Amino acid sequence: MKYDLKLFTNLELLAKQVVEGFIIGLHKSPFHGFSVEFAEHRLYNPGDPLRHIDWRVYGRTDKLFVKRFEEETNLRCCVAIDISSSMLFPMEENQLNKLQYSALATACLFQLLKRQLDAASLTLFDNSIQYWSACRSTASHYRSLTAQLEQLVDKKNGISTQTNVAQAIHLIAEQIHKRSLVVIFSDMVESGNEMEELFSALQHLRYNKHEVILFHMLEGEKEQNFQFENRPYEFIDLETEERIKLQPHQIKEQYISEMKSFLKSFESRCHQYNIDRVVVDLHSPVEEVLRAFLLKRNKLL
Repeated sequence: MKYDLKLFTNLELLAKQVVEGFIIGLHKSPFHGFSVEFAEHRLYNPGDPLRHIDWRVYGRTDKLFVKRFEEETNLRCCVAIDISSSMLFPMEENQLNKLQYSALATACLFQLLKRQLDAASLTLFDNSIQYWSACRSTASHYRSLTAQLEQLVDKKNGISTQTNVAQAIHLIAEQIHKRSLVVIFSDMVESGNEMEELFSALQHLRYNKHEVILFHMLEGEKEQNFQFENRPYEFIDLETEERIKLQPHQIKEQYISEMKSFLKSFESRCHQYNIDRVVVDLHSPVEEVLRAFLLKRNKLL
């Protein structure tokens, strides 16, 4: 899916456009039951203070609504983004890399959350926590979070940084005191031992009664299907800078087989720990992330 990188200079505006188009599409589709309308009011319930009734809305609709306030937030959502060097793949002009895609998707999620008066926080991590915000629902808070995301869009490959997803998740689990929805964007570049630590951390979140959506970022053509021209390449590990020269066709069959095995095993472990895992191909529209998020949100509320 192509997005104009020039529009990333105003990520908030781009996210609004994507979300508004997505909501219009939902209204025209057979999907029903999504709470995507602006949640400034809720229906009056017997016993609610009369002073909170919006009489202007009553005059227009002949229905009783009460004004909703910040403390009546429906949901607390913590979004955590892996900003390690591997998230800069693919390093090609006019194509979103994993980090840019994650930033755009998160900005769109923040637009949805803001519409619902939900509260959100943002965590950016590589091998340690690089940014951590409080969880709030004010308009100024969402502008601040989006400003942080805009900085990610311009990130270039400087000093190579590795990732430690498990450490970040443990910290999130310890810091969040109220039951929340934790959304994680990462390409899950982990070794065998680190994978065990990752699922231990995810279990920490689930033990503390948090819900989890893991958006597994992949570049489908190259990372899953290993589609390269039949010529010599030098492959570079963006996190360790390790290099290897080879002909892609020499290992393509073995690579695809092992990748399928890894993804199947990873999906099985997520199912075991009740983790909602969504594979996100960089060539797919951001709306797929929004749809998966709304499905999860509406199940929780």
